[in-house]
Amino acid sequence: MLQEIDIHADDYALTVNTSRDMLACMLKGQLDSISIVPNMSCFQESMELLCKAVPKLPFLPKMSVHLDFVEGHCLAGADRVPLLVKEGSDLMGLGWGGLFMLSYFPWKRREAKRQLKQEIRAQIERVQAAVIHVMELAEGQGVVCGQKHIRIDSHQHAHMIPVVWEALAEVIEEERYEVEYIRNSREMLGVFLSELPLWKTYRPVNFVKNRLLALYSHRVDRYARAHQLKQMYLWGLVMSGYMDYDRIVKLYPKTAARAGRDGRVLEILFHPGLTLPEEVSEEIGAEAARDFYLRKDRHVEMDAIGRMKTLIG
Repeated sequence: MLQEIDIHADDYALTVNTSRDMLACMLKGQLDSISIVPNMSCFQESMELLCKAVPKLPFLPKMSVHLDFVEGHCLAGADRVPLLVKEGSDLMGLGWGGLFMLSYFPWKRREAKRQLKQEIRAQIERVQAAVIHVMELAEGQGVVCGQKHIRIDSHQHAHMIPVVWEALAEVIEEERYEVEYIRNSREMLGVFLSELPLWKTYRPVNFVKNRLLALYSHRVDRYARAHQLKQMYLWGLVMSGYMDYDRIVKLYPKTAARAGRDGRVLEILFHPGLTLPEEVSEEIGAEAARDFYLRKDRHVEMDAIGRMKTLIG
């Protein structure tokens, strides 16, 4: 029997319109949890929108720190994290591939981890202060929220990269953060391969992401066991960018059954927020904006979210 399903949306505070779209889902009680981007210029405005919406929410979704090392601004100070930013600016500049390579350059790894730890602290502190404020507002309004402690995931699953994971684990220990959830980007590939008619509907690069992140998922499992965190599976890698309801319906029975057999939480990951063309700036990668944030497919995912409760029952 499936223990728990979490309908989750990433990228709150990526842009103002992204946040508004996600709020529309929250006001309908369609999201169990969300992730909040710490380092975009719209962070404060987006959090104010959430605060104003609190009295109207049927419940307050759980809120994660969406660590971001590939876009946006550094929060620790460009002079303190020069390896992570573009030269002459405070914009994140390495990208996923650059972060990945730092794990395998011994002469840079130690310094990279030191700088990552500073940035991780700054991002967690910024989001968690806002989360606590929102939770206090919710409590004052009688709006239920099941969250107790810090929740952590990351933009493009960067926290799964070895050097980033090590930095994150050390920060949690050193700061004695009480953490109730860290995303394990571990997805059940066999479920997707079992449905032959759907093979051509997947982007080949997403299979590469699935296998690469699976290599690093075991350390997250070990951490979860050692710290009494729930074990989990993620659903949202192979179908990333187009989590549509028609394919979800076909795959859900097998996915849910497998998660249930393994005693894991199933986090179903969506990106329902649409970025408007006028919101694209130097904070956001041009390729990511073109291939993902600006696509109308994100409203396909919003539609799927709206139908998930019926499917799950």
